[in-house]
Amino acid sequence: MKYSKLLSAIFITALLPFAAIAAEDEKIWNNVLKPEYFAQQAIEESDNMIELEAPVRAEDPALVPFKIVSKIKQTKEHYIKKILVLVDNNPFPFVGDFEFTPESGKADIAMRIRVNSNSNIRAIAQTNDGKLTMTKKFVKASGGCSAPIGANLDEAMKRLGKMKFRLEGDVKVGEPTSVQLMISHPNITGMQMDQVTRFVKKAHFVKDVKVSFNGKPVLTAKTDIAISTDPNFRFYFVPDKAGDLKAEVTDTFCETPTKRDVCTKGETYTETFKIQP
Repeated sequence: MKYSKLLSAIFITALLPFAAIAAEDEKIWNNVLKPEYFAQQAIEESDNMIELEAPVRAEDPALVPFKIVSKIKQTKEHYIKKILVLVDNNPFPFVGDFEFTPESGKADIAMRIRVNSNSNIRAIAQTNDGKLTMTKKFVKASGGCSAPIGANLDEAMKRLGKMKFRLEGDVKVGEPTSVQLMISHPNITGMQMDQVTRFVKKAHFVKDVKVSFNGKPVLTAKTDIAISTDPNFRFYFVPDKAGDLKAEVTDTFCETPTKRDVCTKGETYTETFKIQP
């Protein structure tokens, strides 16, 4: 066998496990996730509406950087209304449901997520005319949802619900402005062992995030255990004048990490940030 052919054979062989895992993910998507979230709806698979940025191999499966970049402007006539994010092979695949408005400026969002095993991450965008577009990226990771809480849970609980806004760049009237919302919360998955007590803690995570500017919605999200500890969201808004950027965050307690039929509403936390263009 010639050297070039040998290299090709080795390369193809190395890709076989990857291809097999990806094919299995498609079964999960086609047989479970798509019927659950988008029964009998047409979805175009393309990077023309949104694109994902994520590492091929996660350095830390409990803190996987993940970014969605939109390809269209948010106008009143045509805008991305909602983006659903799923991790096929997570114990609870639902990551979050993120709603945008024309006042968002851009339907971009970045966060850190947990990936429990090698899996496709999917983002499905819905525009205001109802059209659905999906993009995906395969990420290699292991154990993100069961990674230990750590020894500082008591300190984390003392900071519970504290939030901070951070603007990224100058604020200009009528232009999309990048902002970061940092939330202090352990976002316990219900599969993690407390390193001090050695007990598994009940799921306790941020469930609802609402961000508004002068009372108008900018970002509305429903999230779950796949969002990493101390949730950190980067997104955009368009200031039309000086005013208040406000965040309202509500958490929840659930009896199991994979079911949402037995959950108890937690606390609601708020933070307001003055914007002066």
